[in-house]
Amino acid sequence: MAAAGFGAAADVYERARPSYPADAVAWLVERAGIGPGATVADVGAGTGKLTRLLVPTGARVVAVEPLPEMRERLLRLVPQAQVLDGTAESLPLEDASVEAITVAQAFHWFDPDRALPELHRVLRPGGALVLIWNSRDLDDPLQQALEDLLSPYRNDVIAQSYGVWRPPLDSSPLFGPLEEARFPYAQRLTADGLAERAESTSFVAALPDDERAALLERVRALTHGREEPFDFNYVTEVYVTETVPPRRGETVSATS
Repeated sequence: MAAAGFGAAADVYERARPSYPADAVAWLVERAGIGPGATVADVGAGTGKLTRLLVPTGARVVAVEPLPEMRERLLRLVPQAQVLDGTAESLPLEDASVEAITVAQAFHWFDPDRALPELHRVLRPGGALVLIWNSRDLDDPLQQALEDLLSPYRNDVIAQSYGVWRPPLDSSPLFGPLEEARFPYAQRLTADGLAERAESTSFVAALPDDERAALLERVRALTHGREEPFDFNYVTEVYVTETVPPRRGETVSATS
């Protein structure tokens, strides 16, 4: 369902999803050594929300994205990047070919048993894996009200906030300890913009048209009485880990 939802909502995704704060990008770029002479692969790149922010570093930027609707927009919006069809579980990249891999808003969708060895394979020794999410700040009343409205529709869709992505990475012998940093961030929205932000989620985009339209009207109603544009608050979470070489004679696998 997620792939169908994201594919159908590629235009909305590009319009409605926030970018990333400059201080968060500066931190991850420095921490991962992304710059001239380096190659960085942005995996699960979507429409290139993070990809376009990596181009000014001077690094060679390769964007990997499985959905053709997303790739079409990525090619148009970030022509400076090389855009490839692929997934985290099957990367179209050579062994030890990149200094850094970034994953924006996507790592919780990966199959860790297959993705972690594959990410490790294409990273050079000591290379950095960078994970970044704009996590919704549920201390913000508007964010919490939206979550209350959307949660009955989520069903079994995995959310980053559930934290299921972390234990496999923490226990993997292929990567070292995670370093974390958090940055406050606000997206400026209108009532229609908030509705599009809700529509950009996979499970809302996949709803039947009439059900989705009714839900989005309820989303717009959450903003009644607010002066537009208003702040829609996030906490941008960034995680960096480096590769660990397998021990002599050890088979590369995701978990110990």
